[in-house]
Order: sequence, then C-alpha cells, then structure tokens
Amino acid sequence: LYSLPTPNGVKVSIMLEETGLPYEPHLVSFETNDQLSPEFLSLNPNNKIPAIVDPDGPGGRPLGLFESGAILVYLSDKRAEAGREAFMPAGRAARYETLQWLMFQMGGIGPMFGQVGFFTKFAGREFEDKRPRDRYVAEARRLLKVLDQRLAGRAWIMGDDYTIADIATFPWVRNLVGFYGAGDLVGFGDFVEVGRALAAFVARPAVVRGLAIPH
Repeated sequence: LYSLPTPNGVKVSIMLEETGLPYEPHLVSFETNDQLSPEFLSLNPNNKIPAIVDPDGPGGRPLGLFESGAILVYLSDKRAEAGREAFMPAGRAARYETLQWLMFQMGGIGPMFGQVGFFTKFAGREFEDKRPRDRYVAEARRLLKVLDQRLAGRAWIMGDDYTIADIATFPWVRNLVGFYGAGDLVGFGDFVEVGRALAAFVARPAVVRGLAIPH
C-alpha cells in the first residue's frame, strides 16, 4: 500500500484492516514530492494516492492499481474469492446498488467536500469573494441530505450490512467536520442519520487502526 492518511488514502487502509488481508504500508510524502517520483508514477501516472501492488494478482501475476474506489472493489472481490467477508452484498442487484453508492461518493461527496475544505482550511479561505465557497457549501449540504435520507431506517448505506460504500463515504464525512472544521458551516447537526452512522463508523476497531495508516 502506497498512501497517506487522507480520506482517499484511509479508505484502503481501513478496508485492509477490515478484511485482515496481509499488507505492507508505505508513506508517500507530499512534502518531498514522492508522488512525482518515477517509481510512483510507474504505478500511478495520475500521481495521486492511494495505490497498491498485489504480488499475487489475477493468474498469480503482480497487479498494480490506483483510484481508491477501484481498489476497494478489487480487494472485495479478492476477499470473496477466498470465501471470506467481502463487504459487498452477494446478490447481483445489491452489488450494483452498492457500486452505485460508491460512485456517488467518488463523483460527488469526495470532490465537493474537498472543495469545501479548500475554501475553509486552505488557501481559498483568504478569498474575499465568498460566492465560490458558498456554492460548494450548498452542494455539500445537498449531498449530506441525500445521504441522510438514504440512512433513515438503515444502519448503513446498504441496510444492516456494512459495505465498501460506507468505507468509501465516512472518511470524507469525518474529514469535513473534523480536519476541515466545516461542520457548523454546512449545518452538520441537521443531518442526524449521517451523524449517527459516522459515530458507529469511527468506533469500529479496524477503522481506528486504518485511520492512522501509514504512520
């Protein structure tokens, strides 16, 4: 595992901790531009974390993968092939529904929450014009409402079963209200179901471990 303990990075470390698959974590330091090194670019030409190399990939051949969502699906399938808990529903319809919510995180929650972070935690907070910030705050609230409605009457996004959709989503929710400090700005208290599920997520032992990997 080549990563950092960011929302996208910890998706994979949490999944690895949840599954119990053996792995070796390596820190990719942005301070020293490790992500731009020829070695890392040979694994991920998009120079983003996380990335993995599975020495025992399909057909027994090494396989390198980048994009956190793709890695979650791969690790789930690998686990299922071994007949173990895969954090993916068994039925085809439920599998595609889970992938749908994974894509909801990848295409919406991640990018939009990240933009809120830029305008509240990083350089964008100095901009006098608050219209860009407010645009992303409004979209973050809309996405939280969608998620809140989905979680009403459900323990997790897919119901009683904890899946890769949760593993993908809740690190970003945690980052929005924690590291970005945008909870008040987005009115996080309005989304009771999201708050409940987030609390259950961060209480999982594998999540506690995964959030700190790589050290």
